[in-house]
This record gives sequence, structure tokens and C-alpha cells, in this order.
Amino acid sequence: MVEEHFDVLTKSGEKTGLSKPRSKVHQDGDYHRAVNVWIFVESTQELLLQRRSVDKDSWPGRWDISSAGHISAGDPSLISAQRELEEELGIKLPKDAFEKLFVFLQECVLNDGKFINNEFNDVYLVTVLHPIPLEAFTLQKKEVSAVKYIPYEEYRNLLAKKDPGYVPYDLNGYGKLFHIIRQRCQVNTEARSLSLQKQLQRYSPVTLEANLTELSEADQKALGLIMKAAKVIDDIFYEQLWHSNPALRDWLKEHANASELDKLKWKYFLINKSPWSSLDENEPYLTTADSAAKFLPEATKPIDGWKGLEYRAAFPLSKPPGGNFYPPDMDKMEFTSWLSSLTEEQKRAATGFFSIIKRRSEANLDASLSDHLPDSTENSDLYSSPYSEIYQPFLTKASELLHKAGDLVTSQSLKKLLHSKAEAFLSNDYYESDIAWMDLDSKLDITIGPYETYEDEIFGYKASFEAFIGIKDDKATADLKLFGDNLKLLEDNLPLDSVYKSKDVSAAPIRVIQLIYNSGDVNGPQTVAFNLPNDEKIVKERGTSMVMLKNVQEAKFEHILKPIAEIIISKEQRGFVDFESFFTHTICHECCHGIGPHSITLPDGRTSSVRKELQDVYSAVEEAKADIVGLWALMFLITKGLLSKSMEESMYVSFLAGCFRSIRFGLTEAHGKGQALQFNWLYEKGAFFFHEDSTFSVDFTKIEDAVESLSREILTIQGRGDKNAATLLLNKYCTITGPLKTALEKLESVKVPVDITPTFPLADALLN
Repeated sequence: MVEEHFDVLTKSGEKTGLSKPRSKVHQDGDYHRAVNVWIFVESTQELLLQRRSVDKDSWPGRWDISSAGHISAGDPSLISAQRELEEELGIKLPKDAFEKLFVFLQECVLNDGKFINNEFNDVYLVTVLHPIPLEAFTLQKKEVSAVKYIPYEEYRNLLAKKDPGYVPYDLNGYGKLFHIIRQRCQVNTEARSLSLQKQLQRYSPVTLEANLTELSEADQKALGLIMKAAKVIDDIFYEQLWHSNPALRDWLKEHANASELDKLKWKYFLINKSPWSSLDENEPYLTTADSAAKFLPEATKPIDGWKGLEYRAAFPLSKPPGGNFYPPDMDKMEFTSWLSSLTEEQKRAATGFFSIIKRRSEANLDASLSDHLPDSTENSDLYSSPYSEIYQPFLTKASELLHKAGDLVTSQSLKKLLHSKAEAFLSNDYYESDIAWMDLDSKLDITIGPYETYEDEIFGYKASFEAFIGIKDDKATADLKLFGDNLKLLEDNLPLDSVYKSKDVSAAPIRVIQLIYNSGDVNGPQTVAFNLPNDEKIVKERGTSMVMLKNVQEAKFEHILKPIAEIIISKEQRGFVDFESFFTHTICHECCHGIGPHSITLPDGRTSSVRKELQDVYSAVEEAKADIVGLWALMFLITKGLLSKSMEESMYVSFLAGCFRSIRFGLTEAHGKGQALQFNWLYEKGAFFFHEDSTFSVDFTKIEDAVESLSREILTIQGRGDKNAATLLLNKYCTITGPLKTALEKLESVKVPVDITPTFPLADALLN
């Protein structure tokens, strides 16, 4: 019999790339990985324990975790947890039953030093609504001799007393398990409702509408179809955030009227579109105890009089950095190792915007998926699957709706966009549809598809689906032609060494719209503008286009920026904060996404892109770049006489007020990170001044040089593709410093809204 091999880890838990036989690992005391799976019964507040077989080489005959086992070399954690539960107890559960709570390091020496256990345990919780009958278990006799239920507090007390009948665990580390369970069992409904009310109060409700009288009757009919397609896009995005997220959404909606607390949960979920709060560093405001109950009659062997197992669809306490784009237990080393084995074409698919990374082992557990596995000669468990396959039912429906709308609309450019986007949903090739989007010249303005990569916090590769539907504001669009026309001039004069400057920069068309509906990747803070596409090939060939959401910007200025200025900006400079400066800087921000380094040449001669080199830190750095270079660009245009000099003071003071608006989004969010970097740099350079009355002002003698120095720093990092330098810059400046903390607490105390939450009466009427 071949002995099982384990991956050897460092003392901090990273893979070394080596593997060794089980006996050698425990003989040498190597660090390795295992899974712990706890079954918790919600109705009785009990944990399931198993008695270890008397033949085990560690803790024989003692009561232990519901199910546990080593992770074999190369195996994923979650699949190992599923396998161990099925092998040891005969329970077969899908991945959404497993909630990863934490990693626990167990270090002990047994059997007179012959068995050294240095083990990183991935601790999972499976929450069942009612006890599984003991006779429903199928025990693996060589591993498990018996099972029993025990109240979780009683079990904790036995561990605290070091009862010899139970495998010992250090409660300093493993105590997290009992703390988490206790929090869920002892809910203070009133306190929880109050907490959710406070979280909701940070969003100011606004109604967004626009005049449809300039749309033809056919366009208005098409609008209803387009909105229905956008609703489908919303369904895809829910799935992209987390695999059990759609079930959670449906459960919360179904139970929204059960109590005041349930109503608040649903309202806050509609804003965040997930159980993690965007404005609270993605801290969870829900737990698996709030989640959907699922019935699984065939999870165990059948028992007379028992209908089957019910469990809670789980989600982790920490928001997965890779969303549902990657396996939840995949690490960077595994992905990088797999990538190195692929052909260039396969690499492009794996790191491209429009694919999801899956596990063969997971598909093999699901007969419905195994027939769709791609052929492979690789040893890796990972494979890439295109969006067109993963989201086929959704995209087929959206495609049909867009084709029907495309047949109706009168604008030829909109007709081309709708038909090409409908085809892209099914082909997974978005090139032509993105070109059609850039060429759009229509009163009815549509952006729909997978674009931004903020939700992929591992590499920043994967695009989330979103939709923005608006009515074009022709006058405002004409007024802004200046910025697109001068994009090449801005590129040529960037504070950056010439070697890093782009040679081919196209003027970025700017469209101003009044938003009437959005969906998909619009959770938490609302977008005021966007600059697309993100495809480096198109950016290189054609540049980018941008869309400004004027009514969203007006709402944010009135409800948020003006109140912030009243509290945070010194009396002498408060009058400089105006909508024109706020709006104009937003335009420049979006313009500046299109200039600076994109496609780059690395020191070793390889060609790459800033996005691929900076990976997970790209979004924050790019947002900071667009912001600070946008401020530099405004000053440059003023010096060239292209903008009025009267804007100089107002643009800097409005920018200062805007810093607090964005930082309040949180330092886990790209815009918040980027803004903290800028604020702290400019404050360090003396460009911002903090007064004794806890207000701020701009030092107009220092601000221009400080803005230019940070612009140069960020642009140079991007030009070099220097991820290490980017990480160091973010680590140093993305912090809540003393003055910043004082200001944020002041805004919190007077309850200035952090953002808006829009309602769309027109969309509601058309969709219902």
C-alpha cells in the first residue's frame, strides 16, 4: 500500500514545494495541513463528536472533532473536508454546507517524542437544523468507533478541565469556535436591529429619473427589454460574489416581512448584495445562521421515519478575496504553478477577464458537471471555463432580450451595440461589442457586460457583470469635448520619464448621461463615472471612452460633499467647494485612466501590462493615479489657458473635501485605498493643514508640487510594473492617521451620509 504524502509547509503556513510520506512528516515534525469539520445542531445547540478508533496512532479511544483528516499533497482543502466527512461518517454534502471559520495551528509531541504533530487545521463548520439520527451515520470503523451529541458549552468546559476522555485543544486558539457559536445562539435582537439601522443611515436615499420625451415609441419599447436584460445581469453578479449568495438573497427576500430585524437584513443586503458590509472593511453583518435552509434527503443512508438532513447554506466570515472566480481554497502558489504548465493561449484564457477557474475534483463530485470538463493532459486540479459556459442560462436569456431590443431601436449605433453584445454573451468574445460601445452615439445610452475587476482581489483579472442605462445629456456632453480633445497633450506632458509615456493616445470620447437604472457590480458606494473598456488591446488601438453619471454626481454633492465641507473644511475656504469643480475633477479622473502606462516593457525585455504586473494592488494604485493625475491635469489645463484660472482654489479645496467622502468607503475598497494614499502623501508634504478646531485647509503654495510629486511616483511605478514598490507605497500611506481619524469620527458623530442609495421609479414601473 502506497503511503499518503503531505505538502511540507513553512512555520508560517506557506507551501515549500516539497512533499513527504505521512510517517516522515510526523517523525521529523514537519508543518503540514489538515481539515477539521464540526457538525453543529442549531435547534439543540449541540456539537457532534466522534470517538477515535483504539488503533489510531494519536489519541486512541478519545472523543474528538466531528470529522478530521490530513490534506494529501496537492489536494484542496474544501474537497478534503467533503471527502473526510463522507469517508468517516457517511455524510455527503455540497460545498455550500461548509463554512470556513479560521485556521488553527496545533503543535504537540506524543508517544515519547515519536509522533510530532505540527499541523495547520482549516476549521470548517457545518450547521444542521436538527440532529441527524445516530443510526443514519455510516462509520469508518478503522477511524471512528462511535459518535454522540454534546451541548457546545459542556464540551468547552470538558476541554478547559482537560478531561482525559477527550482530545485536548488549547482554548486560547480553538476557543474561537465556541465564541462564534455563542454569538449566533445568544442573539440580542434589539441590539442587532439598532446596529443595522445605523449602518443603513449611512446611505442617503435618492430618486433618480430622467426625461424620456425625446425617445421614440420604439426606443421606449426597447428600453423595457434592455432593463429586463440588466436584471439578468444582476443575477449573474450575485453568483460572482459567492456561490451561495443567490440562495441567501432569495431566503432573505422570502423572510423579509417576518420581523423588523428581517426587514432590516433585507434592506441592507440589497445595498451590499452580499453578507459583507462594503463600508465596514467587508465585515460580515450576517452569519450562516441567517442563511437559507436547504433540504438534502440523500445526504446519509435512509432511516425510517426521518425525511433527511437540513443544513444552512454557508458563507465564510471573511469575504473571499477571489469571490466566486476561483476555488475558495486556491492559493497563489497553486495558481502560478498551474499557469506555468499552460500554453500561451491557455494562459491568456486563464488570466483573461472572461473566465472562471474551477477544480476538476469538485466537478468529479458532481455528476452533472463532470461531463463538461475540458480534456486535459495536465496533472493540475485547476482548469479554466469561459463565462459563456458558466453563466449560459443567464446569458442566453439576456442575449435574446438584447437582440429583440436591437431590432426595435432607431439609432444604428445602438442597434449595432445591442446585437454585438448579445452575440458576445454567447461567444465570450467581447472585442467587437466593446468597439461598438465606444462608437455609441444615441439618446438612449447603454453599458452592459463584464467590465470592472475590483471583486477579484487575488489577481485583478476577472471582470464582474454590470449594467448602466441612461439618457444622454447632449448639452453637458458638448461642453466636455475639451477634455477628450486634449488627452494627447496631457500624455505628452505627464510628470513621467519619456520612456514610459504612451506613444499612441486617442482622444477619449465623453458621454454625459442621466442615469435611470443600474445593476450588477454597483453594490455599496455608487459609481459616479466610468472609463472603459479595460481590454489592453482596445486601449492600445483605440483608447477609452467615458461615461459621466451627472444626476448621481449631483446627488452626492448635495447630500454628502456639501455637508462634509461644512464640518471639515475651514471657514475661510469652505466657500471654494462647488459642484463645477467636483464634476470637472471627476471628468479628469476618468480621462486619466486612459493616459499613462498601460502596455509596458519590463526590464528583461518582456512586454506586459500594468494590470498584469501589479495584480491585486492594481485597482487601488490605478484609482489613486487617475485621481491625483486628474488634479495635476486640471492645473496643467489652467496654465495653458484652456480652463479658467478662477477654478484653481476651488478644485483643490473640493478635492480635499472629496478625500473624506472616498476614504469613508473603507480601506478595503480600491477608491478608499487610493484616496487614503493621496491624502496622507499631500498631508505629509504640507499641502493640507490641520487646524486646532479639527478642520482642514489647503496650502496653495505647496499643493501643486505635492500633487506633481505623487503623480510622478505612481506613474513611474506603473511604467516599471513594479509591484513591490506599489505594495510598499500602499502599506505606508493607506492608513488612518491621527488627523484623518479625528475628521472621520467627527463626520460619524453628526451622521453625515457616506453615500447614496438610488431608487429608479421608471425601472420599477417597466420591470413590474
